[in-house]
Amino acid sequence: MPKRSVLLVDDEVTVLLTMKAVLEISGFDVDTAASAREAKSKIKSHEYQMVITDMRMESDASGREVIHAARIAPYHPAVALLTAYPLSEEDWQDAGADKMLVKPMQTAALLRSIEKLLETHAAKLARLSSAAAAPASKPAKKSAAAKKGTATKKAASKKAAAEKPAKKSAAKKPAPKKAAESRK
Repeated sequence: MPKRSVLLVDDEVTVLLTMKAVLEISGFDVDTAASAREAKSKIKSHEYQMVITDMRMESDASGREVIHAARIAPYHPAVALLTAYPLSEEDWQDAGADKMLVKPMQTAALLRSIEKLLETHAAKLARLSSAAAAPASKPAKKSAAAKKGTATKKAASKKAAAEKPAKKSAAKKPAPKKAAESRK
């Protein structure tokens, strides 16, 4: 089984090193960043299955910056917010996180939460990719048929348009002739 890659972001070195050790012992390949700037750089240059970030680091907005960088990454990692200052569910979801982890957390509970998040995120990505693949193939068939039908309709309406003025002019011409004949 290939190692699952995680980016762990926290400005507290003791938390960073402790969590790194716990995750590595549990079979994860862990990369670390001690700031939002470093994390954003790593998110751009590497591919992770999960990003776990502290909320408050060099500024109160640092965690949101990391979450945003993870959300726009083309490989779509799962994102967990790690904080000692819990937010309401609405706040951390609005920030873009998939899960909030409150520190300190027991090792077993942390690992269960991470495993569950990875499973649900993988299922979500699978659903999204199958949903994106299905409509993409169906409209192509419909659009080809629609194009064919549209071309046929356009040709028919051009033909009808060409015939209508001829019919109208033919219908108008006899009426004056009849009026002229009735005068005689």
